[in-house]
Amino acid sequence: MPVVAEQSRMTAWVHGGVQGVGFRYWTKTQALELGLLGYAANQPDGRVRVVVEGDRSACDTLLERLWSGDGPGRVDLVVELFGPARGGLPYFEER
Repeated sequence: MPVVAEQSRMTAWVHGGVQGVGFRYWTKTQALELGLLGYAANQPDGRVRVVVEGDRSACDTLLERLWSGDGPGRVDLVVELFGPARGGLPYFEER
């Protein structure tokens, strides 16, 4: 019997110099590569909020990539919250 991967929702608030540098687009490319759905949105306080759903392992990998410093800009802190998948995210978009 095949093992079904746990579906999760991850919300991550990325702090640092992450607006106006292509960070949301980079996040989108990473999420799509991992098969995740959701969005990346600039916040009024300078953070980027990333919300994704998919396999828990793919969410964990995206979190590692957000922390990696490989994307554009400067990441000082990532605060994440995991929960069960809720649906309603038909694709990945930059907001």
